[in-house]
Amino acid sequence: MKEIRVEEAVGKVLCHDLTQIIRGVTKDARFRKGHVIQEEDIPVLLSMGKDHIFVWENDGTKLHEDEGAEILRQLTQNQGMAASEPKEGKIELTAQHDGVFHVDEERLAAINGIGDIAIATIPQHFPVKKGTKLAGMRVIPLVIDKEKMEAVRKLAGDKPLMELRPYRKMKVGVVTTGTEVFAGRIKDTFTPVIAAKLKAFGLQIDEHRLSDDVMEHTQAKIEELLALGMDMVLCTGGMSVDPDDRTPAAIRAAASRVVTYGVPVLPGAMFLLAYWEKEGRRVPIAGLPGCVMYSPATIFDLVLPRLLTGEDIPKNDLDRLGVGGLCMGCKPCHYPFCSFGK
Repeated sequence: MKEIRVEEAVGKVLCHDLTQIIRGVTKDARFRKGHVIQEEDIPVLLSMGKDHIFVWENDGTKLHEDEGAEILRQLTQNQGMAASEPKEGKIELTAQHDGVFHVDEERLAAINGIGDIAIATIPQHFPVKKGTKLAGMRVIPLVIDKEKMEAVRKLAGDKPLMELRPYRKMKVGVVTTGTEVFAGRIKDTFTPVIAAKLKAFGLQIDEHRLSDDVMEHTQAKIEELLALGMDMVLCTGGMSVDPDDRTPAAIRAAASRVVTYGVPVLPGAMFLLAYWEKEGRRVPIAGLPGCVMYSPATIFDLVLPRLLTGEDIPKNDLDRLGVGGLCMGCKPCHYPFCSFGK
């Protein structure tokens, strides 16, 4: 730090907050640390009784906090993200469209471990709306060593740490299984729930089929929807381990590969995810357990946004849902603004 006369401070960086007191009006920081002194600030500073102030001396080895924050922005910001102007060493990113947030957790942890910087984000795989705050980052001290920021650059590499994957416009087919529904003995109360969840993303059920509990019949209905060009197929009913629940077998027979049957999430443990692949098309086929029909938040709510971005969800991602995969059953339900799936 260096003490200089206020009149000589234009263009210099303030090293500490300066409080302005106007009786009956205000008592607050008029200028904050890191502020670059402007010509119009001089009369104000003099009126505050500041003939001398402490400013930052740049010896070429350090960066101002705002310069450091700008480097953090460059390493994190990706398409679909808007950045705020640097202020007191802090920059925030917000979503420019709806989608699912992704962050490279390992690289982020390594960068935060360097010290003197902080990058904080919303949860991994969080579904967001346009305008949602995604991340905030800042340099903690007023100035930071250039060498430290170079270390940050090296750890970050040449790919942004964050990604906002937009939703795709998809055609969705639903197969409702169960002889009791197929024969008209009971009303189908599952399909309206699926329709409501899709509507939240601007989608609808484009094709709907009913099937009895014969495995080959359900398989044929799934394959029919695939032939009609559905981008996603959802199957309801018959997903438990009871001997007469044959929907998982039908999905296995129709799919190219099964990612998992069973996930460490409650409610939703009997969820099945598979993919049908042919000639460049990749269509997710999901078997939805009965809890989706009556629980406000289940495994379906965790994976649906990611499926709607076209993501090929790996099994190890689903395995990791065990931590945070227990719904607390809050009333009213606050999902996704809760710990479920985080």
